[in-house]
Amino acid sequence: MDKLRVDKWLWAARFFKTRGVALEAIKGGKIELNGSKPKPSKTLCAGDKLKITQVHRQVEVTVLIVSDKRGGAEQALSLYQLNSEVLNQRKPTADMALIGYRERGAGRPTKRDRRKIDGI
Repeated sequence: MDKLRVDKWLWAARFFKTRGVALEAIKGGKIELNGSKPKPSKTLCAGDKLKITQVHRQVEVTVLIVSDKRGGAEQALSLYQLNSEVLNQRKPTADMALIGYRERGAGRPTKRDRRKIDGI
């Protein structure tokens, strides 16, 4: 295979769980192909550079193999070369505390906590 749609390749390379989610990411501008925002039907070739922005990370990859077959994680890693990866793990800011932000796993707010949140 020489060329393939961007959304199919993103699905096969296991960046997205379904082709529909990959399609929405492309339409939403979360994918850059060689420095430009592609349409979902844009063809991808070996050697192209992709910049993928997800909720939890931002990844830059170079396409090595063009394949539309979704395989295991080891097979998916052989489809691209990872150039850089930045994890987006934010800590809550001070202003988030004012609007009632709770740490993950802190449980459901009590009646007293809700009164404090609503009283601000």
